[in-house]
Amino acid sequence: MSAGPVSHPAADPAAFVRAETRLLPVPLVPEIVLHLAAESLPIWQRTEEELGEIGLPPPFWAFAWAGGQALARHVLDHPAIVHGKRVLDFASGSGLVAIAASKAGASSVEAADIDGFAQAAIAANAQANGADVTVIAVDIIGMVGGWDVVLAGDIAYERDLSTRVFGWLESLAAGGADVWIGDPGRSYLPHERLEKQAEYGVPVTRDLEDSEIKRTFVWRPRASA
Repeated sequence: MSAGPVSHPAADPAAFVRAETRLLPVPLVPEIVLHLAAESLPIWQRTEEELGEIGLPPPFWAFAWAGGQALARHVLDHPAIVHGKRVLDFASGSGLVAIAASKAGASSVEAADIDGFAQAAIAANAQANGADVTVIAVDIIGMVGGWDVVLAGDIAYERDLSTRVFGWLESLAAGGADVWIGDPGRSYLPHERLEKQAEYGVPVTRDLEDSEIKRTFVWRPRASA
């Protein structure tokens, strides 16, 4: 249950995250716990009410989305992907994939998200799991950060953003980074430029998705991209 509403969320995102969520295990990755919304509609409604007043973004950070769950599961089950490597979790949201990378033995993990509430959620969730994660609070698309591995879950929601993001990810892959993407078939995923690596049945909520088990894939850019 919620610990009670926070009057001015923008003034203290960390307090808002803790007040509006519960610490719960992730369905496909139960070894990780996150500050999650116990029910989806109340927190969406609350952020919508605040949106016009203070520009509060949708609470993507309050849910364990299918692509992130699949990617986190894959990383934990195949730790060699990240072990001893410098890892970026792009558009991190809750920080789930970053935490999985830390648990799998990455030498360093950075979690990038431009939403201040996501940044607070990542920090809180990393602490709850004893994970060492550094939050990046700026738009890094286009940057070359020296990462060995780049992880990205659920990034194909919007056409223009997807075009920009996937072009950048492909350039990182061409430069030697190992890029992994988790996605359940969102509208703007460029399937023809990716190679499927694994498939998972991810438990989700019908309030947010079209089924209770979402068929979700882990992808990598094609070598020729």
